[in-house]
Amino acid sequence: MITFLLIMHVLVCLFLILIILLQSGKGADIGAAFGGSSQTLFGSRGAATFLNKLTTATAVAFMLTSLILTMLTTKGTSVIQQTAPVEQNKTVPQQIPQQPMQQQQAPQQPANK
Repeated sequence: MITFLLIMHVLVCLFLILIILLQSGKGADIGAAFGGSSQTLFGSRGAATFLNKLTTATAVAFMLTSLILTMLTTKGTSVIQQTAPVEQNKTVPQQIPQQPMQQQQAPQQPANK
């Protein structure tokens, strides 16, 4: 099932790229460059064309195949749950207060007779 969805996803991707490249830009008209198209109801291009509707449908199919592939291939467990917990020391070692360092003197050597 995942293989079939992956193949469909790639085909939808390629089809979406093809449809987008076939469309002309919105600023193709000279009137749109100067803002003259803002007075019309649907803009400078008029109502949605068949190519626009096909682009929308293909984009929705792309999003759906992406979402379904994500849900099917995601594992149910978390990485955090898979790792074993690190054992922490139950007892905290007592801190010995630091004494100011005193000058250490060399030990006295007994005199040899």
